[in-house]
Amino acid sequence: MTDASPARSPGRALVTGASSGIGEQIAREYARRGVPLVLTARRVDRLQALADELAAQVPVDVIACDLADPAAPAALVAELGRRGIAVRILVNNAGYGVPGRYRSNDWSIHAAFLQVMLTAVSELCWRLLPSIRASGQGRIINVASFAALMPAAEGQTLYAPAKSFLLKLSEALALENADRGVHVTALCPGFTYSEFHDATGTRARMQVSPTMWLQAIDVARAGIDGNERGDVLVVPGWRYKLMHAIVKLLPHRLALGMMARNSRKVRPLD
Repeated sequence: MTDASPARSPGRALVTGASSGIGEQIAREYARRGVPLVLTARRVDRLQALADELAAQVPVDVIACDLADPAAPAALVAELGRRGIAVRILVNNAGYGVPGRYRSNDWSIHAAFLQVMLTAVSELCWRLLPSIRASGQGRIINVASFAALMPAAEGQTLYAPAKSFLLKLSEALALENADRGVHVTALCPGFTYSEFHDATGTRARMQVSPTMWLQAIDVARAGIDGNERGDVLVVPGWRYKLMHAIVKLLPHRLALGMMARNSRKVRPLD
C-alpha cells in the first residue's frame, strides 16, 4: 500500500505514542476541541482506558502499533483504510531516549530507535499526506525537542540528531504543502513532566532546576495553538524561548563548550 485510502469519514487526528505524556495530553486537548481521534501506541490497555474516557466527547478509535517494527507504518495506514478513517491531522509523538554513550549500547538498540524516531515518522507523513492535503485544512505536528535547537550533548547520542531531523523535515513539508492549506509544525519542548525520564531510568540522577520543567498539558496546548496559527517552530515556555534566542547569538564553539560542561547534569552517562 502506497498511501492513505480515500476519505470515507470526517478527518480525524491520529496521535502516535498517545498512551502517556505529551501524546496523551495532545489527545485530550484535541478531544476538548471536538476533534475525533485515532490513538496508537504499544500499550493497548492504557490507550483503551483513555479512549473510553474521551469517547464521551468525540469518536475515538484505538489501533495498537509498535513503530519499532519496520512494517508498522504501512500496516497502520492499511488499518485506517480498512476502517474507512481519513486522517486530517497527524501528530508524530511516539519516541524515547537511549541513555549512555554511543558504544555502550548494541547497534540493534540504536537501529530500533532510528526506526521509531526517523523512519516511521517519515513514512507516516509520506503515506498520509494525500489524505491530509485533500482535507483542505490538514495539519502535521512533529514532536521534536529543545535539544534540536542546541549544540549536541554527551549521552543519548542519537537523540538530538533525530530531533534535529524532525525540525528540518517539518520545515520542508511546511513549504511543500502550504499551497493546500496544510500547516506543519515542529514542537520543541524542553524538560517536561512525563514518563520519558522514568523510561530511561535517569530521572533520579538529573540536576535540573524546577523552574525549567514544563507541564505536558501546557506543551500540548502550545503545540496545537501554534500549529493552528501556522507556526513552523513552536518552543513552549518563555525561559526556553529566551535560551533559544541567546544560543543563536553565541559563537558555536562557545555554545558547544557550555554544553560540554553542563551535559552530565541533564544526561547522566554510564
